[in-house]
Amino acid sequence: MSKQDGFDKRLNEARARQGLDRAAGNAGPPGGSWGVGYRAGVEVFSALVVGVVVGLLLDRWLGTWPWLFLLMFVMGSAAGVLNVFRLFKPRGMKRD
Repeated sequence: MSKQDGFDKRLNEARARQGLDRAAGNAGPPGGSWGVGYRAGVEVFSALVVGVVVGLLLDRWLGTWPWLFLLMFVMGSAAGVLNVFRLFKPRGMKRD
């Protein structure tokens, strides 16, 4: 057994212990930068759409056009940015 074979074996064991190797049949979410970018875009877009729709419905119901629409647009934008921040925040970070 060569040095390279021993290293590959130890590397594969370490990856398996850390859960870095997925089974071939395990269809998880898309990985890589495209998957993360797509998820971040969906997070921002969906929060923004929810904020706009809720704002429009409240304005129509209460007759306060455009104030609640604008308020909910800003809140939806902030929620989308917060979701993306949570997506990229490392798991091990402690809150102070």
